[in-house]
Amino acid sequence: MIKNIILDFGDIFINLDKAATANAMLPFGFKEITPELDYLFKTYEKGNVSSEEFLSIVSKHFPSATQSELIQAWNAILLDFPIHRLDFVEQLAQDNTHRLFLLSNTNDIHIEFVKQQMGLENYNRFRNAFEVFYLSYEMGMRKPDTEIFEFVLQENRLKASETLFVDDTKENTDAAASLGINSWNLKVGAEDITQLKSRL
Repeated sequence: MIKNIILDFGDIFINLDKAATANAMLPFGFKEITPELDYLFKTYEKGNVSSEEFLSIVSKHFPSATQSELIQAWNAILLDFPIHRLDFVEQLAQDNTHRLFLLSNTNDIHIEFVKQQMGLENYNRFRNAFEVFYLSYEMGMRKPDTEIFEFVLQENRLKASETLFVDDTKENTDAAASLGINSWNLKVGAEDITQLKSRL
């Protein structure tokens, strides 16, 4: 029996355009994500470098881009947050049938943009639907590393067999499943989080 639900954020609630940041950086000479940039992005998602340090390092790779252009490109991935999904998770919380947790790989610049885009009232409505709101950059961990799932299970005394994890990235759901957590790898565009109850 599922008693606990852990939900991802991007492409589960907020729509993403995962190619948008790379496309926005093409005019500044971006060609591909190098191992150095990949390491930087993951380190930033873990909160191990500040936003100022992050932007400073990225600007050295793309010196023709201003800081505001870098921020705009970085946030280009973030699209709209459909209100029906906010209403859904709020109702799910009010039903009080499951413990709800958010677990998102994200960073400080993205969260500040989401707050502006959604408005603080709706952002707080969303945040308050969850018992705990886990953001990778505040935790010092990121998916798909199993330590992040183990931490959430242990801190909240959750049994893996009683927990469902929903994420659009198969690498993440595979990692959760390896610990015995029930997983739904949601297919973006074909499935929607509002269909969750059919998975319980």
